[in-house]
Amino acid sequence: MIEQELLLLGLLRQGPKHGYEIKIKVRQILSLLAGVQLKSIYYPLKILEQKGLIDKKIHKVGKRPKRIVYALTCRGKRRFEVLLSKSFLELNRPQFNLDLSLYFLNYLKPASARRRLLARLHILNKISAGMKVMFQEKKNSRNPLARILEHNFKMLKAESAFLTALINNL
Repeated sequence: MIEQELLLLGLLRQGPKHGYEIKIKVRQILSLLAGVQLKSIYYPLKILEQKGLIDKKIHKVGKRPKRIVYALTCRGKRRFEVLLSKSFLELNRPQFNLDLSLYFLNYLKPASARRRLLARLHILNKISAGMKVMFQEKKNSRNPLARILEHNFKMLKAESAFLTALINNL
């Protein structure tokens, strides 16, 4: 819940937002962050409201339907700052779904292992190419997604280099 809380409070730290706007932003961010899962935003928003971290108000503009707009409270801003500070110091070992396969790699025939590793490398290279294009588009802007793209791109490149070396040693 802490990552979800940080994400939602951070989005509201940018300014008040209605539910659909939060949903779109969450989707954009989560498409880059595989480790964070958020199936529904409304239940976590309700919890944040109960904790006094956010307020909700009904907002109506012109003939448009009423919308519920969420905003950070002072308490929510303080909680966001605490969570953000903690998140920089939290060092969890990155987990790759490849690790378990590498452990049992010796049970495959070398030719089969090589084919599977080459297939993985091919997929990683396609993802890297797409991510590189996205990063190039955003890198000169002050878009915070550019930092995430760069970080993930470099991690993919590191895994690709590892796989290339492993394939060459099989």
